[in-house]
Amino acid sequence: MFDQILDALALVCLLLAALLSAAAGIGLLRFTDALSRLHAATKPQIFGLLLVIAAVALDQRSFGVLLALVPVFVFQALTAPTAAHMVGRAAYRTGQLDQRTILVDELGPAVERATANAAAQDREQALAEAERDRQLEAENAEREVKPVRPPTLS
Repeated sequence: MFDQILDALALVCLLLAALLSAAAGIGLLRFTDALSRLHAATKPQIFGLLLVIAAVALDQRSFGVLLALVPVFVFQALTAPTAAHMVGRAAYRTGQLDQRTILVDELGPAVERATANAAAQDREQALAEAERDRQLEAENAEREVKPVRPPTLS
């Protein structure tokens, strides 16, 4: 009887995980901008994975299996938000999001400062390269041997 209850709980966990996966897929197709799609992809992913791991643990009922599943969840829970953060920043920087949906723009000033700093560094590097080229041309001109003309008889 207890085994049947655990199997039923595992089935419920798998069905809920499948429902979350379907909701994430629908969200990816229906949402319009990158941040909304990112939300649809990452939020159900962690909870769905937790439900799948719970279903496997309930089905297998082994400490060894549980010991193998815990790192899977921990690493996924640690890396998914980081990946979502990086994708969100890339979408922001490339303009692939709807600015009207952003209520507080905390990233804007940082991006503007980074862009200004990068432009200043590019200008400094271009000036340094131009100066280096001028110095090399001057050194080459000094080293250049001018041919000596033989005297002519007139």
